[in-house]
Amino acid sequence: MLKCFRFGVVSSALALVAMSFFMASPAKGQTDVKGQRVFSAGHSFHFFMPPILADIAKKADIKDHKQLGLSAIGGSRVIQHWNVAEEKNKAKEKLKAGEVDVFTMSPIYLPDEGIENFVKLGVENNPKIRILVQENWLPWDDYNVKFKAPKEKVDHNAPTGELLRKIHAPYFKSIEEQVTELNKKYDTKAVSIVPVGRAVIAVREKIIAGQAPGLKEQNDLFTDAIGHARPPLAALVAYCYYASIYQRNPAGLPMPAVLGKAKNDDSEKLNRLLQEIAWEAVSQHPLGGVKVEAKR
Repeated sequence: MLKCFRFGVVSSALALVAMSFFMASPAKGQTDVKGQRVFSAGHSFHFFMPPILADIAKKADIKDHKQLGLSAIGGSRVIQHWNVAEEKNKAKEKLKAGEVDVFTMSPIYLPDEGIENFVKLGVENNPKIRILVQENWLPWDDYNVKFKAPKEKVDHNAPTGELLRKIHAPYFKSIEEQVTELNKKYDTKAVSIVPVGRAVIAVREKIIAGQAPGLKEQNDLFTDAIGHARPPLAALVAYCYYASIYQRNPAGLPMPAVLGKAKNDDSEKLNRLLQEIAWEAVSQHPLGGVKVEAKR
């Protein structure tokens, strides 16, 4: 009996190790992963993401990933997507039909009643739906709920990681409080956060430390003062969504098209860094929606 007991313990331990390796290993070749039907609604820090996510899913051998639609409005609050005319509102149409597995949205600042409106509609028509709320990086590196450019010139190279975390803290807190409240109100676990803002800060700290291959300064992430994404940042955002939607570590996947066709050491190393940062941000966030066993 003792021998059987020992064998059972060893077998269980080996099973746990195997599960751990599978869940945290790169997603490439994991053909058992079910493709998700995704609808996205957001502003210009978000609406570039769906085609990059589709490219990443394809490279991960996820066969049935499908983008059902996209509501793209520059500088928008979520309520603006909700208020699109009924005859043109594809988001509502797909949610009412229960066809959406994952609904993604990107608020700017709160309060934004559109978030709850979409949560309520989604959960009512598909109890298994997952609703992902994007925590952005702050426009102009400034927490201003009026969404106006600061009077002083924006220098993305100036802030330290510590300062960025301090500036972002009240914004992150507002998103996290609302997601917690919505899950409680609708007795669901459907709503989670995609912490792209935290991932962006992590990359910026790597740049400051000289540890981001091919990126010499923080400005290399942005096209303008408000903070629109250059390709490395766009790829990072999409990796965050891949990690959140498919609950798989993207590390080891081939470089997505958005990063260009260059196959030099810097581009490959940068791709790996972005994958690792995305997984760390999503898997370690308490509201990131990644199951405990998937974090191992």
